[in-house]
Amino acid sequence: MKETIAYQGKFIEVVEQEVEINGKMRKLEKARRSPGVRIILIKDNQVHLSKEFRLEVNGYDFRLPGGKVFDSLEEYNAALAGKQNLAEAAKQAAIKETREEMGFIVTDAKLFHTSICGATVEWDLYYFVVTDFEQVSQQLEEDEVIEVFPVSIEEAKAMCLDGRIDEERSALTLLRYLSK
Repeated sequence: MKETIAYQGKFIEVVEQEVEINGKMRKLEKARRSPGVRIILIKDNQVHLSKEFRLEVNGYDFRLPGGKVFDSLEEYNAALAGKQNLAEAAKQAAIKETREEMGFIVTDAKLFHTSICGATVEWDLYYFVVTDFEQVSQQLEEDEVIEVFPVSIEEAKAMCLDGRIDEERSALTLLRYLSK
């Protein structure tokens, strides 16, 4: 389907598509954001979360470490146009983000799940599991405040259920992983 970009900001664009439904042409729109990655780090029966200051919640948030697969919408759109393997790009981003945010060198990350945001909002999150990593030092950007926060598996489950892990897609995915 041919699509046009009606609006493009730094992180989000609005995409319009003309489609035929029951013999009538309709214009559909969706918001699109470059995909992200989240990393489930498990070692010695502990889940390694990040405790990060987030402006959007005006405080600290426990979360799965992660970030963007592409640094701009232009890069993401070029990857889509070139039919790039998004799962492989996400894996490389997961390895990079784990090194930068958590200070862990990862040799391999296994894709566990891809969370699809919804029909009118496209923002996929690729969840990777990492069980083998070596600690070095973090490489934080100047505006990042991130603390590595290891917790037991039972505590991580409790954090998913009581809201301390605020990103609900991540809480659900982590809970699914820990409950299998």
